Amino acid sequence: MDVFNKYLSHVSSSVSQTVSQLSGVLPGNPVTREYDCLTHVASAGPGSVWKIYRGVKRSTKQEASIFVFEKRNLDRWNKGDKELILETLRYGVQQLTKIRHPQVLTVQHSLEESRESIAFATEPVFASLANVLGETTNMPQPIAEGVAFLHNDVKLLHKNICPESIVINASGVWKIFGLDFCIHNTKPPNQVADYPFHEYSPLIPNVCHPNISYTAPECILDHLHSPASDMFSLGMLMYALYSNNKQSLIPVKDIQQYKQVVGQLKNLAICKLQSIPEQLRENVKLLLNVTPGVRPDANQFSKIPYFDDVGIKTLTYLDSLLQWDNLQKSQFYKGLPEALTKLPHRVKLQRVLACLIRDLNHPSMVPFILPSIFDISQDCTKEEYKAHILPHLKPLMKLMEPIQILLIMLQRMELLLKLTPADDIQLHVLPMLYRGLDADSPQIHELCLSVLPTFAGLLDHANVKNSLLPRIKRLCLTTSTLSVRVNCLLCVGKLLENLDKWLVLDEVLPFLPQIPSREPAVLMGILGIYKIALRHKKLGISKEIIATRVLPFLIPLCIENGLTLAQFGAVTALVKEMFQLVETEHRTKLEQLNSIKDEEKSLAAAMPNVTHAIQPVELSTAFAGLGLDSVVESKIPSQANTINIARKQPVQALQNRSIIEPQKISGQSKPQPKDLTMSLLDDFIGSQSTAKHCPPTPPVIKNFSQVNATVPSQATFPNYSSLVSTQPNNLYQHFNSPSWNSPSLQVFNKQQPSSDWSTFETLSYSNVSVNTMLSTSQNTLSPNNNSHPILSKSDLLDFLN
Repeated sequence: MDVFNKYLSHVSSSVSQTVSQLSGVLPGNPVTREYDCLTHVASAGPGSVWKIYRGVKRSTKQEASIFVFEKRNLDRWNKGDKELILETLRYGVQQLTKIRHPQVLTVQHSLEESRESIAFATEPVFASLANVLGETTNMPQPIAEGVAFLHNDVKLLHKNICPESIVINASGVWKIFGLDFCIHNTKPPNQVADYPFHEYSPLIPNVCHPNISYTAPECILDHLHSPASDMFSLGMLMYALYSNNKQSLIPVKDIQQYKQVVGQLKNLAICKLQSIPEQLRENVKLLLNVTPGVRPDANQFSKIPYFDDVGIKTLTYLDSLLQWDNLQKSQFYKGLPEALTKLPHRVKLQRVLACLIRDLNHPSMVPFILPSIFDISQDCTKEEYKAHILPHLKPLMKLMEPIQILLIMLQRMELLLKLTPADDIQLHVLPMLYRGLDADSPQIHELCLSVLPTFAGLLDHANVKNSLLPRIKRLCLTTSTLSVRVNCLLCVGKLLENLDKWLVLDEVLPFLPQIPSREPAVLMGILGIYKIALRHKKLGISKEIIATRVLPFLIPLCIENGLTLAQFGAVTALVKEMFQLVETEHRTKLEQLNSIKDEEKSLAAAMPNVTHAIQPVELSTAFAGLGLDSVVESKIPSQANTINIARKQPVQALQNRSIIEPQKISGQSKPQPKDLTMSLLDDFIGSQSTAKHCPPTPPVIKNFSQVNATVPSQATFPNYSSLVSTQPNNLYQHFNSPSWNSPSLQVFNKQQPSSDWSTFETLSYSNVSVNTMLSTSQNTLSPNNNSHPILSKSDLLDFLN
């Protein structure tokens, strides 16, 4: 893997500059009409002259590789060499296009030529062996099979088996390439094969003849070749794969140098092959023998014990899967997980996985394939899993038949959660679990319930409330399998700490009493949920819910006969704990309420008995500037003589009222006493005035009964008694004085005897008659008047005028 990683980071600089678009490399080449090119990934062919680009076919979106040779690279040769090189490359591609074999590179689009380049398209290629030389585990055998196919079936000599002629496709399969120098048999099929020989010429460019470092000695020394010549090249390739410097045993640059060192092969010591695995060492030595007849052929070499390996056989069987029926495939897939342990991760990911994916279209084969896919996923990074495996698993998560698919998915759920991105878990994995809860299999139910708590951190409120909890509750209430019901309760208990408090109170706790089962295991599951909800700091059950919902359900459970002593103790302990919580909290609340009530009583007892009153009106200043200063001050009684109507003696206070004696007022020839309304007004003002601002009380009539003798009949004032008797509150609100609501007003509720008020008709104060004053008062205090204004300065002036 280190060599591959090094290759991926440095291959562009080691072969040529990276080109990102095919249009920039192939201007005018017809290949651009059908393929889009992405990046430059590798090189191959004689002298690594072919640039390999990763491409996509436009019509089918199928991945491919684009091999490109740019003609500008021929500028360093003369015209004749240019044509020879182009002809050699054309010939190799034409021969490759004619051959179809699993170990021969498949051409998807034949060679196209333009003024600037020649190009063709093949199956997806990872790199050539020359690019990634060093990763060689279990790889030689497929190449040997390909060589055997060329020799026996096609009757063709490759003549240039070397790292540049081996490519590795996207699935990790090594394939033969570089048929630029191949030779066909010229004899009929029933005769000994004959392969014409073309002599090497030092005058032609190196690109136009095979790699001399991998060429058999007879080709250079004796000017002949045979299938054994390709086997020598195969042996030299295997040596290069395992050697420390990744080079041929006789690295040379030209024919003359080759003739000088080829003699070393005649006395090849086994110590020079120490880098080759011991089981393979003797066979490689035979392949490198200078005598062609000693070398094993391709069929013999592919059957040596070194290749009798589980991993190698697995790869061979995978290449033959398309020829098998479903029964044979199922038997092979059952043993595949054990064989995968013998293969490196890159081979499993690129080679094995591609073969497994082909059969995922058959649902009946999926249960046999899934275990191997998950075994490959274990060694994948998240990026590898997301790119190579997850796209093929998503459709399988929607399958409910056969049921084994869902079972395998649930069994490997930990691995799925580890590698699958969070968004894909929400979109694909969770819906699969919901479908499992809706299935009819108790085994599926138990597996779903056991893995759901691992999703706790990925669940949002909407999913839990609308999808998950309703399914768990329905399953718990309807299932006839005890283990499923217990697992439902265990699942809810594990999910509680990740749920919202109100979701627990509204959705979880109310359904527990509805469970139609009283088995001890079920009761212990219910008990566990109550304990978590009670003790978890984020949740907590209020005393109201405990007292009204939980305890009425738990207390009858204490007398269940099926409980063991330990279970009975657990139930009673929880009941006691809950009752103690209710007692403690409610006692604290009651103590606080009683303390508040005691404080209120103490505060009320300490409050003084205050009579509410309106702020005193300073009449001495209120009438300033109106020309009434001398009149008002002479009429305001002093505070010492002001009648303060007390609530305990209202009638007496009213009876002590006296009518002011007539006084002379400037401008009038006849003194007049105050009428009743003005007398009441004086009482109101007097009760609000202070002693220092009130003048002495004028002379009064000594007996209140004198008033009754002179009160006019009700006929004269038909509405007055009804107003006074039925609307005392209006008077209170009108004058805005607490004293008007005192029992002293009861005197107005009595029917006054019919009396003649004509005596008072002539009496007026400030030129206002009694009838006019009473009429004004009646209108002001009318029940139909909904507003009750407080007496203002203008109101007092109206009375005075």
